[in-house]
Amino acid sequence: MACDEKKLWGGRFCKATNEELVKLNKSLDVDRRLFAEDIEGSCAYAKALFDRGIYTKGELEKTLKGLQQVLEEWKTGKITFQESDEDVHTVNERRLTELIGEIGGKLHTGRSRNDQVVTDMRLWLKKAIQELQCILVEVLRTILQRSREKIDVLMPGYTHLQRAQAVRFSHWLLSYGFMLKNDLERFQDVLKRVDTLPLGSGAIAGNPLGVDRHALARNLSFSSVIPNSMTAVGDRDFITEFTFVSSMCAVHLSRLAEDLIIYSTREFGFVSISEEFSTGSSLMPQKRNPDSLELIRGISGQIFGNHAGFMMTLKGLPSTYNKDLQSDKTSMFSTFDNLFLALKVTQGVLATLDVNEEQCQAALSYETLATDVAYYLVRKGIPFRVAHHASGEVVAYAEKENIPLKDVPLAVFKKINPAFGEDVAKIWNFENSVEQYSSFGGTSRQSVEAQLTNLEDFIAETTFKSQ
Repeated sequence: MACDEKKLWGGRFCKATNEELVKLNKSLDVDRRLFAEDIEGSCAYAKALFDRGIYTKGELEKTLKGLQQVLEEWKTGKITFQESDEDVHTVNERRLTELIGEIGGKLHTGRSRNDQVVTDMRLWLKKAIQELQCILVEVLRTILQRSREKIDVLMPGYTHLQRAQAVRFSHWLLSYGFMLKNDLERFQDVLKRVDTLPLGSGAIAGNPLGVDRHALARNLSFSSVIPNSMTAVGDRDFITEFTFVSSMCAVHLSRLAEDLIIYSTREFGFVSISEEFSTGSSLMPQKRNPDSLELIRGISGQIFGNHAGFMMTLKGLPSTYNKDLQSDKTSMFSTFDNLFLALKVTQGVLATLDVNEEQCQAALSYETLATDVAYYLVRKGIPFRVAHHASGEVVAYAEKENIPLKDVPLAVFKKINPAFGEDVAKIWNFENSVEQYSSFGGTSRQSVEAQLTNLEDFIAETTFKSQ
């Protein structure tokens, strides 16, 4: 006689489960988000069992109708839970059996929670990645729009947070556009490995009933079938890949946020963050804090924490399924939720920020043209290392005399290198400086327009693929 008939794994257990273990073992608060995917997978599996003669036509129709009622109860908030419900799978099977009787017990024939849960996760993650791709495209569109609007705005570019060379504001913003383009391509790539079916693998050894797994894949819109049952139930590489790609994307958002935080300070003043994406101080009335950007910067750490933490969960596991893997859903959901919010807020910040063009222009200083001084000599036939040294001497003289580079007397230029002539005065034009970088990927107007076209073409292709 079964000692515990309430649990899916009951029968050979006669002692009550320890209360603390019951709490530790329950995952319903987390995996309830998979209710729709669990029912979708169950409907497909029921049809596969019908094809193998496990269900009669009437039983199949009754089962599918019952599953649809369970789905409706979830959607309308009418679903109820019992103490014995460990997870979403337990809830759905219990409720189905309540609705249609013992026939509900047939649904688990040849199926384990091991292949069931990972199928649900892959179904959910496929949709989640597509959602992230959509919002990534929106962020890219916003970057394109703002870059086109501000293509004539010049500003200092920085290395080591020191003024380096003059660039276009659009060139700076597009640098993040191409980082996010790479992230979008990574999501497209990882989706290929998410989009493969584990269902029909049982607990470890496969399905003994001859269930057609390729038909299951077609019914559930999977592109392929995992060819090894042990891999199918124990593999969580697709979660670590997802959290890694998400971490990369979050890092890029964090770096963009950091730049905007710096550029929005009074000390820089290049941009102003909209009040919609700012907060005030409870003590200092004058403050307008870029909390939206600081939160994005902070969220990136949480997202990477999910990745690092789950990798450490995996590293010591023996083959196939182990209960440690129950934490996979927490990592997956948390990563998606945080990244989705960060992308939405980033898009809003970029769409509404003001670019202070005069402040950007005012920040351009003549020392950023020191490299142009070297290039001037290069064009006169001087080897670059000699030209670089000469430009450095000009900079040193200007610093010593506390004057701008452009005010260094021509006589001093000639003393440093006789190749300098009166036409050195043409160097002191920031627009000319920016325009000389006309090679592919440079900051000239033509090059920046080519970058815009590059991203626009990519988005058009990506949008077409998603349809």
